[in-house]
Amino acid sequence: MHPNEAVIAKFYTAFKNSDPEAMNACYAPEIEFSDPVFPGLKGKRAMAMWAMLGERKADPNDRWFDNVKADDVRGSAHWEAKYKFPLNGRPVHNKIDAEFEFKDGKITKHTDTFDFWKWSRMALGPVGVIMGWNPLFRSVMQKKLRQRLDAFIAAHPEYA
Repeated sequence: MHPNEAVIAKFYTAFKNSDPEAMNACYAPEIEFSDPVFPGLKGKRAMAMWAMLGERKADPNDRWFDNVKADDVRGSAHWEAKYKFPLNGRPVHNKIDAEFEFKDGKITKHTDTFDFWKWSRMALGPVGVIMGWNPLFRSVMQKKLRQRLDAFIAAHPEYA
């Protein structure tokens, strides 16, 4: 196993175990994270997102990963998570493909890709079915979740 594959495996094992501190230890301080819901997070904001998501302990059987690949510079994995959307409690089963970049044994860039419309249908029900395809709706959801992250950071100054 390539050492960067081990970093990815450590990251997702920590995710399975609801351990954001161990996840964030895999990140370089200058980490850049992006996904369709939380685009363009950098540094401590990216780490705060995982801490916020990790606040609610999850059943490790509801989080899994596979197809881990990496070399000296880049890596990838597939991961899935089942959870209740925190704004309304609706069940979500998200399927994500992740791309990574590495430097000195740490993740410097992490990009998750998933179908936003499919995610919004699960997370938001009929509203997601009707509006989830709309880029304006996506930006409204991103803003709402960014505000939730801002509130988390305000309550956890170690991420400020």
